[in-house]
Amino acid sequence: MTLEAVINLDLGGPRINRHLYGHFAEHLGRCVYGGFWVGEDSPIPNAGGIRLDVVHALRALRIPNLRWPGGCFADEYHWQDGIGPRGQRPVMVNTHWGGVEENNHFGTHEFMALCELLGAEPYISGNVGSGTVREMSDWVEYLTRDGDSPMARLRKANGRDEPWRVRFWGLGNEAWGCGGNMTAEHYAQEARRYGTYCRDYGDNRLYKIAAGANGEDYAWTETLMKQVGHLGCRHVRSTGYHALSLHYYTITGPSWDEKGSATDFGTDEHYRTMVAAARVEELLAGHTAVMDCYDPAGSVGLVLDEWGTWFDVAPGTNPGFLHQQNTLRDALVASVHFDVFHRHAGRLVMANIAQTVNVLQAMILTDPETNALVLTPTYHVFRMNRDHQDATSLRVDPRTPLPSRQVGDATLTTVSMSASRKDGRLLVSLSNLDAEAPADVELDLRGGALETAEAVILTSAAVQDHNTAQSPSTVAPRPYDGVALHGGTLRVHLPAHSFVTVSGACAVR
Repeated sequence: MTLEAVINLDLGGPRINRHLYGHFAEHLGRCVYGGFWVGEDSPIPNAGGIRLDVVHALRALRIPNLRWPGGCFADEYHWQDGIGPRGQRPVMVNTHWGGVEENNHFGTHEFMALCELLGAEPYISGNVGSGTVREMSDWVEYLTRDGDSPMARLRKANGRDEPWRVRFWGLGNEAWGCGGNMTAEHYAQEARRYGTYCRDYGDNRLYKIAAGANGEDYAWTETLMKQVGHLGCRHVRSTGYHALSLHYYTITGPSWDEKGSATDFGTDEHYRTMVAAARVEELLAGHTAVMDCYDPAGSVGLVLDEWGTWFDVAPGTNPGFLHQQNTLRDALVASVHFDVFHRHAGRLVMANIAQTVNVLQAMILTDPETNALVLTPTYHVFRMNRDHQDATSLRVDPRTPLPSRQVGDATLTTVSMSASRKDGRLLVSLSNLDAEAPADVELDLRGGALETAEAVILTSAAVQDHNTAQSPSTVAPRPYDGVALHGGTLRVHLPAHSFVTVSGACAVR
C-alpha cells in the first residue's frame, strides 16, 4: 500500500532555527583530548593544537553552535584553571568521567579558537553546582567586556585584546542530578540569582538558558515557568533566563547498567530503539504545553541540549569514557529526531546531540592507534539535512494511514517525514524505520511546483552496519534513483531501514 501525503508549498510554518543542529563537547573520554585537541606538538595537522581534519569535517555540516565544557563536568569546572600559560595551569581530577587527571590545557581561549575555526557560536555551560555567582559573572566579563576592567585586563594579559561575542550561556547543568541534586524550587531561585549577575556588555546580548527537566519531569518545567511568569516575560532579558533546557536520551536496555550493545542487537531491539527515539515528540509536546500555560506568546525558548543514543560502552574501553560505535540504527534515531524538531520549531530553539567526537552518538570517531578519522552514519544524516537550517518548515499531512507495527505495548509509526523550503528550494526528508519491509510514498505538492527532484539515500545491508577505520564507507550516502516526479506528484520508494532526502528548485504560487 502506498502512503499518500500532502505538502502545501505555499503554507509555511515556523522557521527551523539552525541551532536545532547544534553539538556538544564535554571533557569526557576522548571528546576533547584526542578528539578536538591534539596539542601543538602533535604530528596530526593542527592549528594551535586543534585537530584540523575534525574541524574540516564539522564545517561541512555548517555546525551552528558548540556546547562546552559539559555536561556534568561543567559543574566541577573552574574556568580560571584553564587560562594563562598551559604549563602553569593546575591539574584537577575529573570525578564524573573515569577519575582521570585533567591538565586544563584545553580551556577558554582554546575553546573560543575552536569555535572560530568551526564558524560556530559558543554555548558555554557555567558552574552553578560547585561554583559561585561571582565566578560565572567574572567569566562573562572576561569573555565579552571591552575597555578597562579587572577581567578584561586579565584577558588582555593572556593574549586576547578584543572581547569575543558569546550569546549562549547555560545556568548550570542537570541541577536535579549531577549539577547539585537541587529541588526545582531551590534551583529556580538560583537560576534567577545567577542570571541577574550575568551581565550584557557592549552589544553582546546574553541568551541565558536555565537547567531544565530530565525527560518527563513536567513539574520541573512548571516550577521554572512560574518564576518567569512572576517576573513577567518582558523582564527576562535583564533578570532571569530566556530558555529552559531539556535532556532526553534514547535508552532501551533493561536497566541503566545494561543498556544493550551498540552493534550486537537484533530486530526486536532495533524496533524498541525506534519507539524510544520517537518518544521525543511526546516529551517536546508535553513541555511545550506546560510552557504555553505561562508564556502563550512563546517568549521563552525550549532547548534540548542533550539528546541521542546511549548504549553500553564498546568492549575493552574505559567505562567512564562512554565510547560507543554508531550504526545505521543510530542514523535513523537522528533522522526521526530531526523530523520531530522541525514540527516543534515554534518553541524549540536549539538542540545539541551528545556528543560530537568519540562519545555516545558521535559525528566523528578518531582511532587512537592510526589517527584515522571516521565519519559515522549519524554524521551523514546531519549533512544530508543541513539545508533545513533556517528554512521555513512545511507540514506533511498524511491522507492515508501511516504504516505501523506493534512493539510490545507501543505502536511504532515506521515512516517519518518532514519538509522545508529556503531560497527557492524544497527539501524533503523521509525515513523508513522498518528493518525488513520497504515503503512507497506519494507526495501531492500543492501551492507551487517542484521543478527538479534530486535524491540521496543512506542505507546498508543491515541496521547493525557501521563504519570503521578499515571500512570507512560501509554506511555512506549515495545518489538515489528511486524517486519520480510527475506533475505535482513526487513518488519515493523507501527501501527497508533507509533515510532519503529529496531536494530541488521549487516555485511557490
